Amino acid sequence: MDERVREHAKVLVDWSARVEAGDRVVVDVAEDAHDLAVAVAEKLGERGATLLTTYGSDEVSRAFLRAHDGEFAENDPKLAMLEAADVYLRLGGGRNTTATADVPTERRRAAKQANKRVREARMDTDWVSTVHPTRSLAQGAGMAYEEYQQFVYDAVLRDWESLADEMAKVKDVLDEGSEVRIETDRTDRDGGRGPSRRTDLTMSIENRTAVNSATSVAYDSHNLPSGEVFTAPYATEGEVFFDVPMTIDATRVEDVWLAFEGGEVVDFDAERGEEAIAGVLDTDEGARRLGELGIGMNRGIDRFTDSILFDEKMGDTIHLAVGRAYDSCLPEGESGNDSAVHVDMITDVSEDSRLLVDGEVVQRDGTFRWEDGFSSA
Repeated sequence: MDERVREHAKVLVDWSARVEAGDRVVVDVAEDAHDLAVAVAEKLGERGATLLTTYGSDEVSRAFLRAHDGEFAENDPKLAMLEAADVYLRLGGGRNTTATADVPTERRRAAKQANKRVREARMDTDWVSTVHPTRSLAQGAGMAYEEYQQFVYDAVLRDWESLADEMAKVKDVLDEGSEVRIETDRTDRDGGRGPSRRTDLTMSIENRTAVNSATSVAYDSHNLPSGEVFTAPYATEGEVFFDVPMTIDATRVEDVWLAFEGGEVVDFDAERGEEAIAGVLDTDEGARRLGELGIGMNRGIDRFTDSILFDEKMGDTIHLAVGRAYDSCLPEGESGNDSAVHVDMITDVSEDSRLLVDGEVVQRDGTFRWEDGFSSA
């Protein structure tokens, strides 16, 4: 076995999930994540944890969803399993990144709504999601397999304690702030063709708590790799353009524009995949409101790969998610935006951009004000 797989498992079990003796651990394994599952099982055995392994397959899900033509039951058997678990580890790495592309949007949406209690039970555990580098993911990223393996491990096998200290500076700024403004201008890049390419968006973050997502449940962070600072905005006004291509509901989406009034999406456009955006926004009332503002800070991720697990963490990016807000960002006893979906979209802020908090420039063209090369002008 590649020694990097064992190192990946060690980071996942020790740093990310903080598994202890006696913990009841559910490990959900994708089709081609077998090697990582073996390494994780070994680490869990060393910890004296209890292990239950499940199999998660997009191809299996496709078969079920295409055959199902009635209402989806809410008494999913996975609910009891997750309610009894202390830790849930998702090891991604499927065979086909678009396996469910031919499942009708309405059916996927209904299944998500029916599984809401399952998702909530999973989020009540110390859950962590990661991915094993597979040939299908390498192909989706446009990379040779060995090249993609190195890309994944550069992102995963980091000095997480040092990165956590760096990200704490952004967390402090957001925690002390009341309003965030994002400005970008891409209008000169396509000669005015297609949807609006400008971003001028304001949102309130008052009384919110930002999460230093240093890929550990100790930081209330649940993805490996991570490397972002995120919070739960509200009262959103203005327009935002997302120029990073991605796959949403197994559909390729490019150049998405959203317009907000009164905190809700009131208009939208996309150069490609507009139907997928419409399907997300029509899921429920909360799907038209923001649930997350995230600032990517993992510079071990050096390219976009059409994987949200990596792309949203990349340095010099900002992402916004429509849908559910995370409770970790909210005051105790307060409910944030509620939705059956949480869909991230990304904009590149490496040039022609500014991030302001309470009117003060915190980041310009991807450089933070405490970094060399920052210019406030």
